[in-house]
Amino acid sequence: MSVWQLDFFRRPLRNEEGEVLWELLGCDRAFEFHFERWCPQSQANSDWIVEQLQSLDRPLPDSLATFRPESLSLIREAAKKLGIQALATRRTETLKRWLLQRAELYQRLQGYTADAYQPLAVPRPAPVPVSEQLWGDRWRFATLRVAELDSFAAHPMRVRSLPRELHPLELGLASTASLPGLVIDGGRQSLQLAQWLETVTPISVNYIPGAPDGLILEAGLADRWVLATFDDAEVQAAARLYHQRQQETKGLHFLVIQPDDSGRTYTGLWLLQPA
Repeated sequence: MSVWQLDFFRRPLRNEEGEVLWELLGCDRAFEFHFERWCPQSQANSDWIVEQLQSLDRPLPDSLATFRPESLSLIREAAKKLGIQALATRRTETLKRWLLQRAELYQRLQGYTADAYQPLAVPRPAPVPVSEQLWGDRWRFATLRVAELDSFAAHPMRVRSLPRELHPLELGLASTASLPGLVIDGGRQSLQLAQWLETVTPISVNYIPGAPDGLILEAGLADRWVLATFDDAEVQAAARLYHQRQQETKGLHFLVIQPDDSGRTYTGLWLLQPA
């Protein structure tokens, strides 16, 4: 499936009439193809996006991927009018690198406003506790050797998310490396919990020290969920080790949902990495 990574948002620039400028940026993952278009805010709508994409001298992709919640609805409307898909995902690394580079360019352009501008910033709502109706019986930290990942993933399970770009070998991790992860024994809620996770699109499970400490699930484009809180010293030590191991695996970790700890049946598996 061909995918273009797309961003459409205002920049710290104004045109000669004093109107805020929006920019449409698009590229493929390999950055072999990219384009940019400027648009005054009064014209920033889905029809304008459609017109720009149709003017490009190349076939349209199967999907338009965007990480920015504020422009998702416009890109979805444009994709619908073009008869292609819109993909909401934080994993637009090529586009994000380009946005960081262009942030320096804006400062040299005529009409630069010097307004505060963070090219990758998105709204970060306060985390919301996961419903007790979804939560399982218990949870624990775990590790899985890279060499064992593929055989483990081959077990029958209802939900499985193993993006090719997140495979440990794609990231250059050694087969002897150990991936940190979280295992949830879901009990009777196992399938319901896995299905809910599938709908929210997990990105990462982060350890946040505090009072109490906690595990925060980052999901979707900007959603945040409280998976667990704890103040037990032993659990805190395990959480710090979990976080340390994440740093050693380029942030890669996993989440497993299973009905119990028998080791015979599994409900869901996700490979995760902050984005």
